[in-house]
This record gives sequence, C-alpha cells and structure tokens, in this order.
Amino acid sequence: MTVAADPRLVVMRNRDFTRYLAARFLSSLAVQMQTVAVGWQVYAVTHDPLDLGLIGLSQFLPFVVLILPAGHIADTHDRRRILTACFGLMWLCAALLLASSWQGLASARPVFAVMVLFGVARAFAMPTGQALLPNLVEREHFGVAVALNSSLWQVTTIAGPALGGLLYLAGAKTVYGTVLGLLTGSVLLLATIRRGGTSGAPAQELDREALLSGLRFVWRRRPLLGAISLDLFAVLFGGATALLPVFAADILHVGPSGLGWLRAAPGIGAAVCGLVMSTSPPTRRVGAWMFAGVVVYGLATLAFGASTSFWLSLAALTVMGAGDMVSVYIRHLLVQLETPDEIRGRVSAVNAVFIGASNELGEFESGLTAAWFGAVPAVLLGACATLVVAGTWARLFPELRRIDRFTTG
Repeated sequence: MTVAADPRLVVMRNRDFTRYLAARFLSSLAVQMQTVAVGWQVYAVTHDPLDLGLIGLSQFLPFVVLILPAGHIADTHDRRRILTACFGLMWLCAALLLASSWQGLASARPVFAVMVLFGVARAFAMPTGQALLPNLVEREHFGVAVALNSSLWQVTTIAGPALGGLLYLAGAKTVYGTVLGLLTGSVLLLATIRRGGTSGAPAQELDREALLSGLRFVWRRRPLLGAISLDLFAVLFGGATALLPVFAADILHVGPSGLGWLRAAPGIGAAVCGLVMSTSPPTRRVGAWMFAGVVVYGLATLAFGASTSFWLSLAALTVMGAGDMVSVYIRHLLVQLETPDEIRGRVSAVNAVFIGASNELGEFESGLTAAWFGAVPAVLLGACATLVVAGTWARLFPELRRIDRFTTG
C-alpha cells in the first residue's frame, strides 16, 4: 500500500514555485517596509490625514486605468518577464524615494508622484502574479499553493512593518536603502523561473472585446461577482490602515516603531489563520465561511476604532487580519478554480480592480472622512458600513452564501 505524499512537501519541492515564493516574499517585505516609511514621513511633514488618503488615490488612478490592458497582456505575453519588469519598476520607485529623502522632503508632492509610478507597477503585477501561480503547480495542489503563498505574504505583513518602523528610527533613508536591496534579490529570483510563461492562448488584438471579456465572465457568474464585490465594499468602508499614522502619533502616542507594530498586527492574525487553513482548509459551507470572515473583520474594526489602548488596538487589528484572511482565501480559490487559463489574466485583472479599489480608494475614503469628522469617527462609521455590506450581500447573493464546496476539476 502506497502512502500519499504530503501535498505541502510536493509543492515545496517544485523549484519554480519556491523561487516564485521567495521573490514574492522579498518584494512584499520591501513594499510593507516602504509603506510604513511613506505614511509616517508624509504625516510628519503635513500633519494632514487627507494626505494619507492621497497616497492611496495616487496609486489607484493609474492602477484603474491600466489594469484591464494589463490583464490582457498577462494572457498573451510571458508572465515571468512581465512580473520581473514590474518588480524592477518598484525598485526604481524605492530609488526615487531614497533620492528625495537625501535631498530633504519638504512637501508630499514628490511622494505622490512616485506613488503614481508605483501604481503603474502594481497594475501589471497583480493580474500577472495571480495568473502565473496556477501555471507553476499541479491543479490538485493549487489550494495548498494558495495557502502557502498567502501565509508567506502575511508573514511579510508582520515582519515588514515591524522592521520598517524600527529602521525608521535611523531615518527614512535607511528604510528605502533596505527596500532597494530586497527588491534586487526579488528581481534576480524571478529571472531564474523557467516554467509558466504564457497561457498558450492564441494572440488576440487588444480591443474593447478583449478588454471586457474578463468583466463579462465575472458578470455571468454571480458567485464570483458576489465574492469580488463583497471584498470591495467591505474593505472600502472598513479599511483603517491608512489612518494608522494618525492613531500612532496622536491617539496611542507610540511613534514610528509603534506604527510598525500596528501595521504588523493584521498580518499576525492573517498568517496564523493562513497556516491553519493550509493544514485544515474549509471544505464545506465555504460561502458561509466567507461571510463570517467579513463580519469578524467589521466587528474587530469597530473595536479598534473605539480603543485608546495600544495593546487592545493590537489585538483588534490581529483579529481583523484573521477575518480578512478567511474571505481572501476563499475568494482567491473561487476566482482561480472557476476561470479557464486562457482568460485567467483578464479575470484576475477584474479581481485586481476590485481589490485595488477597496485598498487604495479605501485609503482615500478613510483620509477624506477623517479630515471631515476625525480619525476615530471615520473608523467607527466604516466598521458599521462593513457590517451592513455583509448583511446586504448575504441577501443579494444567496448563491454565494450557499456554496458548499470548491470546484476541483
């Protein structure tokens, strides 16, 4: 009698997949460190929460313009080369931030300009990276690969902000210099991947029909539409991370190192949750699990907004990360397993539009409402809106709520 090999060991013996994981780990670590430095640096210069929102908006605008063409390109060109070029562009952004810090930052405008360029890189990297992953592992091991990839990414959301906050005590230049080194390693690792180029789909002219094919695919499949749009509106209203520099400086009084730990806390909860799901993934009532994750996320956001204790805030953010991880994991599997490979890049682009809108546009929404009402009311109102969204979507998309198992073939 043969004993089945542990799927995690099988996946980790795949050299292309492990190189992909290592490259994503280094780049994600770098981006998380950079995010802490940018947020603290801008708020220290302007003391205006609206500028924290403008950091997100400056990334979102080029992202939303380019993301659909990027998905088409990911389906018709070598995905490895596209992703390598994107990480190279992120390297350039870090170099520009380092140069502006050397000269002395007196205004947030140079940072906004660099974030526009960073948004361009993310527009191509998100659908390409999502479409490349299924090409690197066998279909029966894809769920394990997603859990490992998500867990490792969540580790970077712990280590990156914490390390970024500590390094910022030595100055922004130290953070950006470290980011440059990490992105250099990421680019070199991606260049060694041999498997998983194009989808094999025939060349197709970049026209309106091609650009909208991914959107039509999602629109025709209501469970996918419900899953993607649920994440959009839940995080759009409930996202509090853009305002963490305000909480760290003015409410909790913990400085840049404390900001690093606040940003790391959601990653702690998400990483633990991801590791649990990599060994015991939800296999029944997955739709209900997704809605439960969003509800937990909203309740934890409510607790964070009401807290004036650093440790209670850390705990609330940790629970937020765990709830978010459940919904992210289920949504990612639904999108990838339900989508044919020849249009996976374009569908991933549609998914990325919703994710980008929820994150970057959500940061702008948080900064704007904080400028109007204050940081604490903005977070509390957003948390309540997230809970309303979860209840509304449960009624609008009953087929999503009733999904029992993932499609595996």
